Amino acid sequence: MPTPPLSRRAALAGLGAALLTGCGPRVLPAGPPLPGAADGTGTGTATPATAPRPDVTVPAAEGPVTVPGGAVRVITLDTAELDSAMTLGITPVGAAKAPLDAALPAYWPASRLAAVTLVGDVGAPPDTAALTALRPQLILTNLARDAEHTAALREVAPTVTTRTTGATWKEDFQLHATALDRHGQAAAVVAAYGRHLDQARNALSSSGTAGQRISLVRFVEGSPAVRLYARQNFPGSVLADLGLPRPDPQNTDRFDTTTTPDQLAPADGDLLLYAGYGDPDRNGLNTALASPAWQALNAVRTHRAFPVDDQLWFQGIGYTGAHFLIAELLHLLGAS
Repeated sequence: MPTPPLSRRAALAGLGAALLTGCGPRVLPAGPPLPGAADGTGTGTATPATAPRPDVTVPAAEGPVTVPGGAVRVITLDTAELDSAMTLGITPVGAAKAPLDAALPAYWPASRLAAVTLVGDVGAPPDTAALTALRPQLILTNLARDAEHTAALREVAPTVTTRTTGATWKEDFQLHATALDRHGQAAAVVAAYGRHLDQARNALSSSGTAGQRISLVRFVEGSPAVRLYARQNFPGSVLADLGLPRPDPQNTDRFDTTTTPDQLAPADGDLLLYAGYGDPDRNGLNTALASPAWQALNAVRTHRAFPVDDQLWFQGIGYTGAHFLIAELLHLLGAS
């Protein structure tokens, strides 16, 4: 019998507990420590230090930016920036969501997300009045989304940008950690990820699944093509960290390749993971799943094709997203 997808509830309960306590149920590998407040509680609700901290100069994409030391009133304008702040124990006062999503990524505890004010959509012109009302000390974004908006954002608060997002998530995290004045916490997160990778590679080897070719397929509303994610993106980089191979059409140093809904053979793999962004009737997902081209795929015929959460696998760009991704992947491979 094929391994069923790991339920969102199980993943959040299991790995979420691991994030907070450093240990979790046997089905899930241990997650990273979640740095908390300045008092070290690990609650993820940061509080200012008792004494003012010196300003920090951040080598942002558009040049050096001076940021108040120990900033805690932070606005994040993309999902990677959200993951960095939350992973480093800072719940943003405001955050932008993906345009076709109803809310922020749900791999975060609802109790933390409840404290975040939605400030619009990723990449949309900023509502500077709404941003100013949140009294931010720092805004985090990237030039791929907000190159045209940085001047307006800088009028609200010091704005730190990375050049892009996705495949550069590890380097971007370090820049975010500098802006947030949390180098010690960042080092702990990176070390925990290294340990998690070691555990996961051992699990893959022990289960005999280390050679499985993983296919990543995404259906995006507004795009007539089916996207096959290659190596230069967030999930592709995590698969590379695990040493897992990819199907030949996806084994390339680019962001993605595309195919048409009636030519889905390049989407095949030993394990096929697919997600949809937007309405499944408009992004082509429902049509594809009912098509002869989909049903002809070996992964589908052998019950090795599974839906995954788009907000996690394709938008959860950061260390916490990566830990959840690895946990679900091991489960689907039968290696957990």
